[in-house]
Amino acid sequence: MEIKSAKYVISSALVTQCPKPDKPEYAFIGRSNVGKSSLINMVTNQRGLAKTSSTPGKTQLINHFEIESSSSTKGPKMKWFLVDLPGYGYAKRSQSERARWEEMINGYLRKRENLVQVFVLIDSRHTPQKNDLEFVSQLDTWKVNFSLVFTKADKEKPAVVARNVKAFLDKLLETWQFLPRHFVTSAEKKDGRDEILEFIDSCNKDIKL
Repeated sequence: MEIKSAKYVISSALVTQCPKPDKPEYAFIGRSNVGKSSLINMVTNQRGLAKTSSTPGKTQLINHFEIESSSSTKGPKMKWFLVDLPGYGYAKRSQSERARWEEMINGYLRKRENLVQVFVLIDSRHTPQKNDLEFVSQLDTWKVNFSLVFTKADKEKPAVVARNVKAFLDKLLETWQFLPRHFVTSAEKKDGRDEILEFIDSCNKDIKL
């Protein structure tokens, strides 16, 4: 897949405020400071599309971007939405902020009718984290389609990354029969970009809205 253009559309506090659900939609979410904005910029090849920050919990709303792409250089163009969702697991948020986040995200994930796939970002530098495991288990309970994206693979030795990825998947296999699709990525080296875009492209070809 080749990205032709990527532009910001709107930030919404509720799913009812989101754009008309007339395009395939792919959402990115993960724990605060997992490298979500950097990954989105890498995937779209737009350095400043998603705003990066050294302050965890920067994203507070449902951010929609309209992407125009084609399967090949001369192929027909297709438009779809990429969504940047607020991170979870940020301890410094107040109880009221966490409650608002849960209402917003739960409503979006369960009610957004054109949502094709949720990419859940996991920091590959760490062993399995409780809030990551709880979040993907909730998605499974809700029957939301999702894939795992292990981030920051360039920040640790390959053997450590491989061990952490395996540990996370093994943890899921303790209660799951089938594992979700997963990608290992590096925003700096652009590892995993082609694989994610090829997957989105294959999904887009199967969708009729």
